[in-house]
Amino acid sequence: MSTTSTQQRTETRERILEAAEAVFADNGYHDALVDEIGKRTSMSKGGLYFHFPSKEDLFFAVMDRLANKLVRRAEKAASDTDNPLKAAEAALESVLKALSTQKRLARLLVTQGYSMGSAFEAKRAEVFDRFARVIVEKLNEAKSACQIGEVDVELASRVWLGALNEVVVHWLFSDGPSPRDSAQELKKLLVSSLMSASTLSEGEIDS
Repeated sequence: MSTTSTQQRTETRERILEAAEAVFADNGYHDALVDEIGKRTSMSKGGLYFHFPSKEDLFFAVMDRLANKLVRRAEKAASDTDNPLKAAEAALESVLKALSTQKRLARLLVTQGYSMGSAFEAKRAEVFDRFARVIVEKLNEAKSACQIGEVDVELASRVWLGALNEVVVHWLFSDGPSPRDSAQELKKLLVSSLMSASTLSEGEIDS
């Protein structure tokens, strides 16, 4: 395939993903129509399926695209400081701020695929695993730098991302504070929990 053909195909895929992102975010997976995506891109359904074999494949490609953007943002934020614990906080805050400015995309990433059942849950877990790896890397560095004690950083990363998810869901469905507005307090709570876990001895927990 020539360089020009490859570039054209890449540009076409990107155009499809842009349109699909909007349609899925506005309607959810179940109610989103491939015909509507075709209309927005001036492509036939067959043309869309040439690039993405199914509606599910297209939805997952949209999720991957969004995840790529957020993970790159988190990695960039983490790289802006030499302090590992601050880097982990910065990565979390960057995602919270990004989702705050794109409520429609936050809805897509967190909830809009539930009608797909276990397939969506598996994909969402995969996406969150990617965020978790950024946090785990920095928390491991924080342990090595003696900023935190012997805590399970894998579990800690899940706690951090679980808290992020709850803040976003509360904002989307209960008109709570935006993730951006919650970022400082959330970081304080999560770092405090790490410090508390580091200082608790097994005997204290058992008692």
